[in-house]
Amino acid sequence: MRTYSQLTQIQGYQIYALMQMGHSQSEIAEVIGVHKSTISKELKRNKGKRGYRPKQAHSKAVTRHNKARKRLSPEEWEIIESKLEEDLSPEQTSHWVWRQHGIQVSHA
Repeated sequence: MRTYSQLTQIQGYQIYALMQMGHSQSEIAEVIGVHKSTISKELKRNKGKRGYRPKQAHSKAVTRHNKARKRLSPEEWEIIESKLEEDLSPEQTSHWVWRQHGIQVSHA
């Protein structure tokens, strides 16, 4: 099983330099040691009006990371579990905690 790891800031600068030298995405992937689809996704996700810029790519990645959903706190779990113990369905519990506490959880 493969493990996922994000590209480092150094790899972003390597991508930029290799692109400036005219290397293909496949060649860049081989040099950096990642799959060619990783390079393609990185360029697509982080390309701006002036092309791929490693500093901008890192900034975008940090922004995406900060917007990512956070895990529920123990207190939030207690609220959810108490409603489930009251025999509310998962769907009812999900809607209730959203309306009453602004906690967003999936019932699936």
